[in-house]
Amino acid sequence: MNFDLKTISQSAALSHKSDLLVVLQKTADTKAPSNKSNTTSVLSQYLSKIQKEESFDAKPGKTLLLLKPEHIQAKRLMLLGTGEGKPGEVRKSVLSAFKSIKSLGYKNITLLIEEANSPEQCLKLSILAVSDALYLYSKTKPSAKPAKSGKSQAPNSVDISVTFGVPDAKAATVQKAYLEALALGEGIELAKEWGNRPANHATPTHLGNVALNLGKHPNIKVNVLGPKEVEKLGMGSFISVAQGSSEPLRFITMEYRGARAKSTAPVVLVGKGITFDTGGISLKPGAGMDEMKFDMCGAASVLGVFKSLSVLRPDDLHVVGLIPTCENMPDGTAIKPGDVVTSMSGQTIEILNTDAEGRLILCDALTYAKRYKPKAVIDIATLTGACVIALGHLRSGLFSNNDELAHALEKAGEASLDTCWRMPLDDEYADALKSNFADVANVGDRSAGSVTAAKFLQRFANDYVWAHLDIAGTAWNSGAAKGSTGRPVGLLMEYLLNHSNKSPSASIPAKKADSAQVVAKTIRGSGSKSRSKSSSK
Repeated sequence: MNFDLKTISQSAALSHKSDLLVVLQKTADTKAPSNKSNTTSVLSQYLSKIQKEESFDAKPGKTLLLLKPEHIQAKRLMLLGTGEGKPGEVRKSVLSAFKSIKSLGYKNITLLIEEANSPEQCLKLSILAVSDALYLYSKTKPSAKPAKSGKSQAPNSVDISVTFGVPDAKAATVQKAYLEALALGEGIELAKEWGNRPANHATPTHLGNVALNLGKHPNIKVNVLGPKEVEKLGMGSFISVAQGSSEPLRFITMEYRGARAKSTAPVVLVGKGITFDTGGISLKPGAGMDEMKFDMCGAASVLGVFKSLSVLRPDDLHVVGLIPTCENMPDGTAIKPGDVVTSMSGQTIEILNTDAEGRLILCDALTYAKRYKPKAVIDIATLTGACVIALGHLRSGLFSNNDELAHALEKAGEASLDTCWRMPLDDEYADALKSNFADVANVGDRSAGSVTAAKFLQRFANDYVWAHLDIAGTAWNSGAAKGSTGRPVGLLMEYLLNHSNKSPSASIPAKKADSAQVVAKTIRGSGSKSRSKSSSK
């Protein structure tokens, strides 16, 4: 998969040689051209003629493929409908079209983008959609690997070159959108790749090695701690989850600091890294348990963000990534329902359900995050099946002790089409976690399971601005399209780039009772599925 950006007008598109020329068409574009430039464009006149003859209505995702098109040097011409041209329609249409295109044998494709209102957004969405469509998992499926070509390409993509044609490729805003999209695409691909790998190919040790490789890039420092170091830190809750597995745990710390962010407080991202979740002694049902390899998608998203940062290198960002990672297995040494463990914070936890393990590893990482004196802390986790019941598979669940942070994440989700929805954190929900034998129980009853899970985490995030993203419904697809989505890398990167120089104010203070390398110096932050899941994670 090779991408290129070129200035290609409608008139220039006539002589541009490629195997396939794809032209985005809005519903309004099927009517007679209204501006003078389009009226005199040979391509515009030709498209209008074809649309009229074929009754092409440009509904989202609808295509019309022409062989040896008249007046055009491209071997094939495809009209791709995008409806009204809304961001979601553009992404859906390009994604659908390129999923089909990749099996047709075209090697050189040109996508012509002439969105008058926001060519930058259309370009960015198109690049990400093409990246998504051309992604190819092959780690444990060698038969899926594409035939080798003479060109260098991403190891997990189809061998296709795509040129994105825009009215002015040299415009600063277009360059910015292009570079950001390329970096984001690499981050999402890394998150998808490691989410997709089976648990025997994606152990805590493997994730540590991924982080160490990212640490070879400028501005990124990485440290990977093992069981002895974690024990010295007093992370008794984290250790308790890992003790039933023969795979040693890892606690990964990553830090990206741009040149202009030497004295800037960091945003800390905490990713849940359960590389396989059997449920422990509270064993999950066998059906669908293979999908519990995706229980580390929170960790994968943090790794994906750092991959994007390593490519984009924004000079005013300071980001810390924390990944507690281990397996949850039902060995003879595993924790049992009723066991009480002591967290790094000193709070004791009664484990009523060993399948509510994600919060047990996250709570110690949230306590560790305090040492960075963070601007904000965001944890990301496939935490509860209850969140899937509440929000389905479209939006991630968002919980926060701070209105400004919550609003910024919601806004970033809408802009990136990686959406979330804010959920409540009323103090009364914490009553369900009361214990007669410890400071807190790790689960309540079945009601409001995603909220009580967030209330548990909030107890360990009282000293800073904090948000929790429950991605249990959005991190992967089931069924015929089974695979990691790479979410919420898009949301997180949008938030970081848009709010790198802004500190959330404590509008809702935490309650102590509960709470290709690109040096982009010009890019500064200013910018149908079905599956069953356990009700607790």
